[in-house]
Amino acid sequence: MPDNVNSAKNRLEDPEPSAYFLGGTIVLDRVGPEVDAPGYFRWLNARWRCPAFHYRAARPWLKQQGIRNTIPRWADLSLNLADRREPHEYQLEALQAWHQAQRWGSVVLPTGAGKTFLALRAIADCAVSTLVVVPTVDLLHQWYARLENAFGSPIGVWYGQEKRLEPLTVTTYPSAWSHAETLGNQFKLLIFDEIHHLPAPSWHEIALMCAAPYRLGLTATYPESASLKSETASAPPNETSNSSFTLHHSSFDFTNPASLLDELVGPVVYRKRIDDLTGEQLAEYRTERIFIDLTPAERAAYDAAYAAYSGYVREARLRESHGPGWWYEFTRRSAAEVEARRAKVAELKLKEIVHQAQGKLEILDRLLREHRHQQTLIFTAHNRFAYIIARRFLVPAITHQTKAAERKAILDTFRAGGYRAIVTSKVLNEGIDVPEAKVAVVLGGSSSAREYVQRLGRVLRKQGNAQAILYEVIARKTVDVRIAQRRRTGSP
Repeated sequence: MPDNVNSAKNRLEDPEPSAYFLGGTIVLDRVGPEVDAPGYFRWLNARWRCPAFHYRAARPWLKQQGIRNTIPRWADLSLNLADRREPHEYQLEALQAWHQAQRWGSVVLPTGAGKTFLALRAIADCAVSTLVVVPTVDLLHQWYARLENAFGSPIGVWYGQEKRLEPLTVTTYPSAWSHAETLGNQFKLLIFDEIHHLPAPSWHEIALMCAAPYRLGLTATYPESASLKSETASAPPNETSNSSFTLHHSSFDFTNPASLLDELVGPVVYRKRIDDLTGEQLAEYRTERIFIDLTPAERAAYDAAYAAYSGYVREARLRESHGPGWWYEFTRRSAAEVEARRAKVAELKLKEIVHQAQGKLEILDRLLREHRHQQTLIFTAHNRFAYIIARRFLVPAITHQTKAAERKAILDTFRAGGYRAIVTSKVLNEGIDVPEAKVAVVLGGSSSAREYVQRLGRVLRKQGNAQAILYEVIARKTVDVRIAQRRRTGSP
């Protein structure tokens, strides 16, 4: 007989007050409305209910009230960490800070500083059922291998067509969101890798619908107090709630990513920036900006596109009427208004011109010759330019269209020295363990400071005393200049 059927049968036969997990919520059974329940509970459908997130706070109250607690389905484990590497001092400091915060909070470390190793130590220290949540399937496979090698025990995976639960399980953000009602009381420790993805619409419900009292967030780029709109592209489309009913808690600020993470996972308990660790744990590095001019044909096309784009924005007074959110209003209008759509096409055209400027190819040719004995990562804004570069310079390209087996083969060959360079759009920005390279060339990208830090982090893994170099190639007198300046805002 299924556990949920047994639980329901036991509740009917048991006259004592009890608390149980149901669909991402905590429900109190045989506890009347006259009871002075904590403020996060609401009386709905003749039961006190609250999001499972509040289990950490509710647990001592349940014990005080003599309410039988049937919520947890997690277990204490006997774990032996096979990875015998000595942690760096900063990793020990981060773990200690997390434990002192009652195993509740986030650690912010640069790419290459050993966040995964720190998480393995946290899992070993807690020795409880643990769910690791990651943004991509590639990262899921990477974590699976690290967990299996570290603990030598069966590791569960929960994604797509493969759904197998073990005391140590790794899943993706989309799968965890889709199945939070199932997973919500199975794990005592939640680890959110690349936690800056969690505030996205719908995905934050993973944290709301899970009862885990221990939570660890990992990232190199903790979000600032800003609008969630920049994350909406990562969220499941056209979804608003995964739970059977919504239990709103007024203290949550769903428009502020940093505040939301502080509430749902805990505040940042430890932080180190790139410059704090360069020299010893990370490679010394320098950044260099190289400016190029558009060709006469490119300049004429750019000026025409820019005039059409900026003219509409100016005439519609979008900046004056919508403030910081003017671009989102512009994009919204382009779906319905002819003039706005023409301006949007012009905006895309001018960005395409600067991101694929002929001068950038000439500079890349020079840099590849200059660093012909060093392995290089080339970053572009779009797949199309990545494929142009791959054909022109005979280097492999990795994009979101690259199959997993091909991607692994490319990275393995790069690691072995068989390729001198790899070109990519955004696939290698975060998470994936990229083989050591000491040169990065950024030919285009977004204005995100997070993207800048992530791309710099790709070349910071220490190799002796070798210095890392990041080149930014920028088209003069274009929006490329502003984009490059904005992505350095908040950089290390």
